[in-house]
Amino acid sequence: SVYCGSGVDGRGLRCVVFLSGCNLRCPFCHNPETLFKRGIPTDSEMLAAKLKRYKSYFRRGGVTLSGGEPFLQKEFALSLMSALKKEGVGCCIETNGQITDPELIAAAESIVCDVKNQEENGFFAYEAFFAECARQKKEVRVTNVLVPGINDGVEKLVSLAALVKKYFVKAAVKFLPFRKLCAEKYAELGIPFPYASLRECEESDVLRAENIVNRL
Repeated sequence: SVYCGSGVDGRGLRCVVFLSGCNLRCPFCHNPETLFKRGIPTDSEMLAAKLKRYKSYFRRGGVTLSGGEPFLQKEFALSLMSALKKEGVGCCIETNGQITDPELIAAAESIVCDVKNQEENGFFAYEAFFAECARQKKEVRVTNVLVPGINDGVEKLVSLAALVKKYFVKAAVKFLPFRKLCAEKYAELGIPFPYASLRECEESDVLRAENIVNRL
């Protein structure tokens, strides 16, 4: 699907292309339909032509490939980004950072990587991806879904900050507050929402996490 009008998926105003399929099953996923519903087939030329119509709308932003996981559809993503580049439209890729593909990283104008440390304690899966982004001097924005009682502990936050600073001296972590707006989607799909019993993240939780990370 395509959503126009996002101000949080990269620099400026964006059109976001949601691709089907993901290599992870995050318990807080806000787009479960990309995992459990059949996607709408399209080709890169058709989609590029559709996005081109919105060019004046996002002239100070661009297109963001999201999902799901765009790195699972490499050839399609490369073809779409190439077609849009010819129109002067830059593309950002939103990824979980689990797949390191130098060609795709190079093709993207910028990267938004959401670090998934809600269930895992280590960051080994991100080392190769961040190292390649740093090698290419790629603009990377690191995000993290903050879930109270799950990954807002000092130890996890300090480890996250250390990972980011290891590869990106000037980068900061953008914390995304955990919300349950997606619960309705899970109900429609007839599957349980794993984090249904957890409380939502408040502004005070985000401020606390930012204070811990930014002071390091």
